[in-house]
Amino acid sequence: APEYLRLDPNVIAAVQHFAHAGKPIAAICHGLQILAAADVLRGKRCTAYPACGPECRLAGADYVDIPVDQAITDSNLVTAPAWPAHPAWLAAFLQVLGTRITL
Repeated sequence: APEYLRLDPNVIAAVQHFAHAGKPIAAICHGLQILAAADVLRGKRCTAYPACGPECRLAGADYVDIPVDQAITDSNLVTAPAWPAHPAWLAAFLQVLGTRITL
């Protein structure tokens, strides 16, 4: 329920802390509503559920409409449009975290 979580000042403060400190952030689907409310999307290339595209653009992001199973990385931010992107989104976020997976 990002539309409600974005109303919590503690959530906004935590997101702003992560963004301003350059810590890794991953958001998918409507999660970008929280990032938009925290005003941390300005100048970032990102994606989200298509209905959130206008909100991302209004927050100053370079919103990109991509296939539902893909993800976008911009520095410390990893975003994806919806659950079919979980494999790509998680793989990209693991890279941002510096995780190395070997078999």
